Amino acid sequence: MATYSKTVKIIGVDADAVRSDIAELIGNGGPEVTVTDQIGETHIHVSAAAEDESEAKKIGKPVVKELKARYGAMIYTTNDDETLEQTVVELLDKNGLTISTAESCTGGLLSGRIINVPGASEIIKIGIVTYSNRAKRKYLGVKKSTLEKYGAVSAETAKEMAKGILAETKADVGLSTTGIAGPDGGTPDKPVGLVYIGCNVCGSVRIKECRFTGDRMQIRQRAVTEALNLLRLSLLEYFTETKLK
Repeated sequence: MATYSKTVKIIGVDADAVRSDIAELIGNGGPEVTVTDQIGETHIHVSAAAEDESEAKKIGKPVVKELKARYGAMIYTTNDDETLEQTVVELLDKNGLTISTAESCTGGLLSGRIINVPGASEIIKIGIVTYSNRAKRKYLGVKKSTLEKYGAVSAETAKEMAKGILAETKADVGLSTTGIAGPDGGTPDKPVGLVYIGCNVCGSVRIKECRFTGDRMQIRQRAVTEALNLLRLSLLEYFTETKLK
């Protein structure tokens, strides 16, 4: 008996929504399809068994192909063992780019995820936690006027953090996080779970506003996953635009 197995890893659609989206692909005599929530990610595992490898692939491959067509760039890998941070590190290393991180609410979790990858020392320059406003101003050059007008948790501050970390460390890519992880500190305008992520690829800056749910650690973990994914998408966009020039 031979088996075919693929795990389609998605960011941007929660597990319940995926189950609803692909209901017709599950349990129709085809491969076994299971969907799991991985804190910020959704994994779709496709497996098929048959008398030989060729037959197993015939059963499983069409479903994987359909998932790729439906979810496109939201998929970062179909390899069982590959993590999001591995995908990002390989993208940076392959293109000779270095990265520095400027974290507030994630408190080092972001740089830690990157450093989990063997060989990350080749691409990561500096990871800095600037939790206080004073640290944001001193080490990243965030303007006092920006903090007073928009607050530490704002798109404007995330943008200046992402710009400042590049200016300070001379890396090619800067990634910043600032938000309210809770359980306290939220307001009606800025609730617990609000996080802004800044991604600066060679001077091109993208900002993403996120609203997460969960406890303090879950919010921080989801913020890290979203930051890595924003980096992945920003890199792919940057490389595409560079090739077109």
